[in-house]
Amino acid sequence: MSNSRGLIRSMLVIGSAQAASIVISILRIKVLAILLGPAGIGLLSIYNSLKDTVSQGAGLGMASSSIREIAGARGEERTLSRVRQVLFVAHLMLGLMSLVIVWLLRNQISQWLFGDTSHALEVGLVGIAILLTLLSSAQTALLQGLRRINDLSRVTILGALAGTTAGLGAVWLLGEAGLIWFLLIQPLAAVLVALHFTRLLPRPAVTRLTLREMWWVFRPMTSLGAAFMFAQLATTATLLLVRGRISQELGIEAAGYFAAAWGIAMTYVGFMLGAMGADYFPRLTEIIKDRAAAVRLMNDQAQLALAIGGPIMLLLIGLGPWVISILYSSAFGEAVTILQWQTLGNIIRLGSWPLGFAIVALANGKTFVVQSFIWNGVFLALVWPMLPLFGILATGPAFVIASFIHFAFVLVVVRHIVGFRWERLSLIMLGLHTVLGVALLGLALTAPPLFAALAAPVLSLTTGLFGLRVVLMKIGPEGHLAARLYGFFANIRWPIRSTS
Repeated sequence: MSNSRGLIRSMLVIGSAQAASIVISILRIKVLAILLGPAGIGLLSIYNSLKDTVSQGAGLGMASSSIREIAGARGEERTLSRVRQVLFVAHLMLGLMSLVIVWLLRNQISQWLFGDTSHALEVGLVGIAILLTLLSSAQTALLQGLRRINDLSRVTILGALAGTTAGLGAVWLLGEAGLIWFLLIQPLAAVLVALHFTRLLPRPAVTRLTLREMWWVFRPMTSLGAAFMFAQLATTATLLLVRGRISQELGIEAAGYFAAAWGIAMTYVGFMLGAMGADYFPRLTEIIKDRAAAVRLMNDQAQLALAIGGPIMLLLIGLGPWVISILYSSAFGEAVTILQWQTLGNIIRLGSWPLGFAIVALANGKTFVVQSFIWNGVFLALVWPMLPLFGILATGPAFVIASFIHFAFVLVVVRHIVGFRWERLSLIMLGLHTVLGVALLGLALTAPPLFAALAAPVLSLTTGLFGLRVVLMKIGPEGHLAARLYGFFANIRWPIRSTS
C-alpha cells in the first residue's frame, strides 16, 4: 500500500501541474487555431518536429539517463555533484553545436521539409530553440532525479504560463511570421523558470572538474543515454517524416489536421504518463533488483494508469467531434476520426507504458532501442504506402496496429528480464477498457455522432467508478475523504476490501 500511496501522492502533485499546463495548452492552441487556421497549426507542428528531432539526437539521451544516475546517487554528494556539473556542461556544448549545424544547413532542411527555401530563415532560428530546449531538459532532469516533485510542478506551470503569454503576443502582433518567435519563447521561459529552482539547490560539493574527470562521468551517462536518444529520436524522427510526407502529399492543411489529432491524443495521455512517471521511474530504479517488489510496483502502476486514464480515453473517443471543435475549430473536422483511432491506441499504451520502464531501470539500452523502433517502424511502414491511397485517415489504424505490436513485444521482454506476470486485476482493467474502446470506436464510425456521444459518458462513469474503487482498495480507508468514499461504496452494496 505504501507504494500506491507514494505513487498517488506524486501523481496528484505533478498531475495538478500537468492539468494546469493542459488548460494553458488548450487556450494556446485554441487562439492559434482561430488566428492561423489549419495551415498555421501544420506549419508550427513541422517546426516543433524539427526542434524535437534535433534536440533528441543532440542531447544523447543524457537528460533521461541522468535521472537514473541522480536517483542512484542520492546521499552520495560527491558523485551527485559530478553528475550535475557534467549534465549542464554537456547540454550547453551539444546545444551550441546543434545551433551552428542547423543554421548552416537551413536551406537544405527547408527544401526537404517544404519543397523550397522560403522558410530557411525560420528553420535556422529553430537552432536557438534547440539549444534552449537542451538547457531546460538538463535542469528538469536534475529536479526529477532528486524527486523534487513540488519544484518540478512549479516549473511546469510557471514555464507554460510565461511562454504561452509571450508567445501568443508575438503571433497576435506578427501573424504567421510570429510562429517562430512563439517557438523560441516556449523553451526560453522554461529555462528561466527552471533556473530559479535549480539555483536553490545546495551547491555542488566539487567546485571544478578536469576534462578527464568529466569524461569519466560523461561516458557512462551517454552509454545508457544513447539508448534513450535512439529511442526518442525514433519517435520524433518518425513524426517529422510523417508530417513532411503529409505536407507534400496532401498539403499543409492536412498536416494541420494530423497535428490537431496528435496534439490532443498525446497531450492527455502525456498528462497522465508524465504525472505518473515523475516518481515511478526513480522509485522503480531503486528497487528493480528485487524482482518481486518490482513486479508488484509495475502492476500497481498499470492499474492506476488504467483506473485514471481509461475513463478519459473512452470520453475522448465518444466526444471526439465536440473535443476537436471546442479545442480547435469546426475547420478541423477531418481530425476527428484520427483522434478516435489514436485514443484507442492510447488505451493499449496505458498498459504497456509501466512495463517499458523496467527495461530502462535495468539499463538494458539495446532492448530499449529495439522496442522503440518497433512501434515507430510499424507506424511508418504502414503510413507511408497507405497515405496516397486512403489519405490522412490512414494514420489512425496505423497508430493502433503499431501500439498493439509494441505492447506484445514489451510484454515478452519484461517477462524474460524481470519475470513479470500480470495480476488478475490488471488483466481485467486492461481487457475492460480495450473492449469498450473498440465498441465505442465502432459505434462512432458507423452510427451518427450523437450515439457515441451519449454512450461515452455512461461507460466512462461506470469504469471511472470501478477505477475509483481500485484506487481506494490500494490506499486504504485512512483519511476523511477516503473514509467517506469507503462508506459510499458500502452503501451501494459494493464494499471495498483494502489490500493494506
